[in-house]
Amino acid sequence: MSVSEAVEVDAVRDGVRAARTRPRGDRRLTIALWIGLCAAVLPLISVVVPGAWIVGVLGMTGALLTVGSVLRRLRVPAVGVTVAELAVWAGAVTAAFFADEALFAVIPTPEVFEAVPQLVQEASGEILMGVAPLPPTTSISFVIVAAMGALAIALDHVVVTARMPLLASIALVAVWLIPAIAVPSEVNILAFAFLACAVLALIRAETRTREAPEPGSSAGVTAVAATIGAVAVVAALVTGPALPPPVITAGGTGTLASIDPTLDLGDDLRQRNDVPVLTVRTDAPTLPYLRVATLSVFDGEVWRPDRLRSVSLTDEAMRPVAVDEGIRVTQYRTTVAISNLASAYLPVPFPAVGVTGLDGLWRTVPYSRTVISGQANAQGQDYEVVSQVPRPTVEQIRATRADVPEQVVDVRTLPESTPASVYELAEEVTAEATNDYDRLIALQSWFRSDEFSYSLRSPVLEGFDGSGSDAVAAFLEVREGYCVHFAGAFALMARTLGMPSRIVVGFLPGEYTGDTEGGQRLAEVRTSQLHAWPEVHFEGIGWVAFEPTKSLGNATRFLAASEAGVDDGGEDIAGPT
Repeated sequence: MSVSEAVEVDAVRDGVRAARTRPRGDRRLTIALWIGLCAAVLPLISVVVPGAWIVGVLGMTGALLTVGSVLRRLRVPAVGVTVAELAVWAGAVTAAFFADEALFAVIPTPEVFEAVPQLVQEASGEILMGVAPLPPTTSISFVIVAAMGALAIALDHVVVTARMPLLASIALVAVWLIPAIAVPSEVNILAFAFLACAVLALIRAETRTREAPEPGSSAGVTAVAATIGAVAVVAALVTGPALPPPVITAGGTGTLASIDPTLDLGDDLRQRNDVPVLTVRTDAPTLPYLRVATLSVFDGEVWRPDRLRSVSLTDEAMRPVAVDEGIRVTQYRTTVAISNLASAYLPVPFPAVGVTGLDGLWRTVPYSRTVISGQANAQGQDYEVVSQVPRPTVEQIRATRADVPEQVVDVRTLPESTPASVYELAEEVTAEATNDYDRLIALQSWFRSDEFSYSLRSPVLEGFDGSGSDAVAAFLEVREGYCVHFAGAFALMARTLGMPSRIVVGFLPGEYTGDTEGGQRLAEVRTSQLHAWPEVHFEGIGWVAFEPTKSLGNATRFLAASEAGVDDGGEDIAGPT
């Protein structure tokens, strides 16, 4: 046999070997990549409550990788594989989330393309507003499933077509780190082991698919690649959770204040850097409290921010306040100018029925009449809020009950862990009251009496700096704390008396600066005035705020009918007939 003939025979053999091994190698790579995607998405369970989105991710990624594997066996060009995978991805996402708007339930229509940005915006708002673990809403599920499907298509070509498993491993580690950065905590050892094994298996699978390895080279390459992969994974996992959580920033210079829509306010209040946040002017007789979020669900450990449906902020989005006939309602206009606040939450007086002058896309939560955004920022905003304040007489509110006809969110549940001392103190303090309003006034007066002291340090020193049931019991014994403890204790004690309650996070009324603008006195709100206060719902009146925190704010008080009719600004839009 001549040399040329021998070369041709070897080439044929290599081609046959490649034809036989490449499909099996591709299948091995496909399976390894799918396992890697599963490992990368696993930590999301700590951020989003498990639900149908898990099945969606597993099914979507598995189907896309299977389509790619089958088409490659049929010798379809890489471009054709990409087009087919994108078509399957678009059809599957459409069928899962937009079937009613689609053609034949799978073909996207203009209505589908219009709905996608809305879902993404809703998901952004829920993520920014919520606290982990988030409920698996349609918008959040859509973002996760669609994003993981797109990632599967991209990594399919990075791994199987380009044979670059290390690059794919970096992407998988980045996805794995998202929950660790969003919710800083200790590394989950099992999830870490799963990811590490998946990455190393992916690298090993790629080295075994090489067509003409030299003797001994496969093991050497595998060892080097595995070492690099292991070092990369470990380094990322060690440094990732130590990174600070992302902070929304805005234009301007210097450090901007921010808002935590939870009751973890202690560190913010204890900071020494007390700076102006905003200015406010109003035609109301007193400066209003400004809210950013409500917290209704209490599980015994924490009060959780309300994660409820939001709608686009339009002229019709905020409905007028509804009260029983004969209840006076006064409409006020308040102008807010934010100078130093990077936040997706907009401070507004309650109950807001309209907001004008905002830049960017904003949404409102009808239940709480709060204003949020998944894209815009409060920094630099100058806006006017119209609020309609129910102003019952003391006789009217005494004649009604603290109750709520429909529960949009749970505002009644008492955890089994609630200490008996909380029940006993609530009964003792309100023993002489004969109606719900007077019971709450008794609680408010008790907390604001000399029996309590305001302190930012005592809860830390005494070990009860929290809002759980045990922290409330400790606070009621020590009787020193700050707004979180006063509001939490008041709301919990109100529930022991059978009343629906919630907590609001926002800002105290500001202090007048001595300047005027538009004929109104100008007031300034500072970072030290970040605050929390309780609300209780009354039939026919709505949510009524109380101020139990010693030495801060304005204690709630309603006037008797004989003195309630004075003209004190604003415009009466409802009242006695």
